[in-house]
Amino acid sequence: MIRILLAGFGLLWLWVSLSLAEEKTAPPWPLLQNVSKGTTLPRTALLKETRDFADLILAGADQFLDERIAESQSFRKPSIDKLARMLGLEADPPHPEPRFEYVGEKPAPLFRNDHYQVSEVRWASIRDMWGRGVVFEPAQAEPVRTLILIPDADPAFVSAELFNRARSLAIHARCRVLIPTLVSRKENQFAMPTREYLHRSAYELGRTLVGYELRMVLNAIDRFQKEDHPVAIAGVGEGGRIALYAGPMRQNLTAVHVEGYFSPREKVWNEPADRTVFGLLSSFGDAEIASMMDSEKLLLSHRNYPQFSFRADENGDPEIALKYTGKKGKPGKLIVPTREEHEAEKKRISRKGIEFPDTAWPQFVEFFTGSKIPASAVEEHAEKENPSLLRVQQRQQAELALEIDRHNQWALVDSHRVRAEFFSKVKTNKGLEQYETSLEPYRSEFAREVIGDFNYPLSEPNPRSRKYQEGEAVVSYEVVLDTFPGFIAYGILTMPKDLPLDGSKKLPVVVCQHGLEGRPQHVIGEEKYKAYKAFATRLAQRGYITFAPQNLYIKFDRFRQLQFKAAAVGKTIFSLMVPQHQQITDWLAAQPYVDSEKIAFYGLSYGGKSAMRIPALVDNYCLSICSADFNEWVWKNAATDPK
Repeated sequence: MIRILLAGFGLLWLWVSLSLAEEKTAPPWPLLQNVSKGTTLPRTALLKETRDFADLILAGADQFLDERIAESQSFRKPSIDKLARMLGLEADPPHPEPRFEYVGEKPAPLFRNDHYQVSEVRWASIRDMWGRGVVFEPAQAEPVRTLILIPDADPAFVSAELFNRARSLAIHARCRVLIPTLVSRKENQFAMPTREYLHRSAYELGRTLVGYELRMVLNAIDRFQKEDHPVAIAGVGEGGRIALYAGPMRQNLTAVHVEGYFSPREKVWNEPADRTVFGLLSSFGDAEIASMMDSEKLLLSHRNYPQFSFRADENGDPEIALKYTGKKGKPGKLIVPTREEHEAEKKRISRKGIEFPDTAWPQFVEFFTGSKIPASAVEEHAEKENPSLLRVQQRQQAELALEIDRHNQWALVDSHRVRAEFFSKVKTNKGLEQYETSLEPYRSEFAREVIGDFNYPLSEPNPRSRKYQEGEAVVSYEVVLDTFPGFIAYGILTMPKDLPLDGSKKLPVVVCQHGLEGRPQHVIGEEKYKAYKAFATRLAQRGYITFAPQNLYIKFDRFRQLQFKAAAVGKTIFSLMVPQHQQITDWLAAQPYVDSEKIAFYGLSYGGKSAMRIPALVDNYCLSICSADFNEWVWKNAATDPK
């Protein structure tokens, strides 16, 4: 037995020694040589392009998305229900009791004199989330009207001016003025704006940050309208956005004043991430939202636009980085329209012949109260009171952010139940045929609502190719196919060198998809061998044809900017990659040397993400393998618990 064990160890040592010797003489990756590029595949033109194909694909996608955004105005059909759904209002029912509470150990005003008082308040919003703010009220009489005056997300931006507006109305018009608190856009400890941090989780879960804030305002409106006196809303900056959204949803408001927000929205993809509403431009610009409310109650002002940019250059323009910069948020800046742009958007409001003159604050106050009231009432104590109110707002912002984060995490846990309920109609115990039939409505909704289907006809493929590399047993070609006008598909086709191309022999195809920031070259040879092991070439050595496409997720911010452009019209980057793969597999299936019934997909890492999305919508694929990416992707994106 000992001799047998020693002999076994000896053979093992010999095998290891030979393996090490072989590794020293020959690298583990396939040895491939560049070849003359004058040779093409049959039935293809010569590929002459020498520029970076990743650049060309990104540029083509960018142009295509710009065109779809530009044409979106022609197809918009706004509806209040659609806007509510896009903002995520339908995901969480409002709190059944719109309670309104004065805050403090002994509820007492933060300030009071003979003319007005200021109190900290909160009111029920959704589940255990509260709206927060401060309220100005007349000191000696009951209010006869209420204004919800929504500030910008930066507490310091025009806050002193808003406090003075509230004092003036409380003193001179017996008006209650509620100033709600919004989430701050200031950068947090995670190197991104707090608004983006909270919006990211909400967005994954079918909600939006502005939807949460809008729900708080709507609940406050509902609470005050029970008092049977006029209620109006006005907003500045981010508050103007909320006022614009609230107007159509509460048609019985006395007035809606939007200041520092109204403008063309076609560049919403260039704004901060929390301005993202999936599919917004497919149905709404600011004009379409305005058109859904009573025009006589809508007052617009081209004043007080906040200025904010994140990851921007010296001119304030967002930087498109090509590598990680240390800042984790999306590049973006708030839109500050010119007077001409503001007026042009007003002219698009659908009801013809209605004028919307620029309405400054004094004109709005006169419209709402019926009398001219001083624009401000600067009391001698205001200088001391304003800093105190700002501190209250800042504390409330922190409390609100914690509650929104907690609600997002609850929704993340609850999403398992929601998905189970959604998929309850899939027939899993009635046989394969009924199972596949029951899945079809889900596949259609997945294509339409989740991935986003452009429903745009594919171009003629116009295939171009050139020989790329050769090895001992394989040969490869670069291939380019037109997908949409100006938008191409590119990849590397690798096959056994002895494969006849006349159709006398047909081989199965494996489409080999690289990961994040990858290229087709990475799955073929030496470059990035540690990650990919040249699996496309290894499969070709084993008798398969492989095709390695260039996907869109490359060049860091460039492809992420495409994602935001696509989201603006209810699409994703997969909305572009699915047509690419449809064109690729259609072309492959038409080649005489390809077994069209055996075209498979293998994706690694982010390519595995493609494997979970693309083959479900491309009928030419007979199977799909997701490698190193099958996981709880929603949890990874939406969970904020560091553990």
